[in-house]
Amino acid sequence: MKPLFTMLANYNRWANSLLYDAVAPLSDADYRADLGAFFGSLHGTLNHVLVGDRVWLKRFSGQGTHPDRLDAIIADDFATLRREREATDAAYIAYVAGLAEDALAAPFSYTTLTRPEPITQPLAPALLHAFNHQTHHRGQAHTLLTRLTGEAPALDLIYYQRASGEGLRDWPA
Repeated sequence: MKPLFTMLANYNRWANSLLYDAVAPLSDADYRADLGAFFGSLHGTLNHVLVGDRVWLKRFSGQGTHPDRLDAIIADDFATLRREREATDAAYIAYVAGLAEDALAAPFSYTTLTRPEPITQPLAPALLHAFNHQTHHRGQAHTLLTRLTGEAPALDLIYYQRASGEGLRDWPA
């Protein structure tokens, strides 16, 4: 199962890079425009994805810091947000690389932010949720970018697989 999570960590970095490349040319006004998304703007949405990633990474690894609110702004400017995004993507890749296969089935405990209560579950489903959460909100950012520019990059996992070769051959049984 670890190859799946390795692929998802690498895909996450790839998709974020493409999305941030596409957002970079926007004017600050467009980047910050409240377009009615759950987190308002591209700025709010991209910050939220990073907040979620940091919350989960801290839970998984015990390393790093994270805000205590899901709508927190980690970086108020795009360049800093991008640097923080890249560092967090690298941290996810390193975390997954360091996992032992049997750790994925082991119990994992954490406390939620919105309704502080303890949760215990196997690690793999929680890690899968973290990657799915990223994809969900990248989709929202993709919609906002399309609305602003008329186009956005294809971020589907299958495009990553085709570009990288990861997941196309030698998949474990």
